[in-house]
Amino acid sequence: MAKPNFKFQKRQKELEKKKKNDEKLQRKMDKNSPPPSDTSDESQTDEETQ
Repeated sequence: MAKPNFKFQKRQKELEKKKKNDEKLQRKMDKNSPPPSDTSDESQTDEETQ
């Protein structure tokens, strides 16, 4: 019977954790990014009126 490749399993687990963490960070960034984009739209309208 073949030995299990624990390094491969560990690497796969680490990659899953990294992917999940990256997705979590992306959700946080998406959650925080809409308010600044709204303010930039307002500044554009202010520039147009001047």
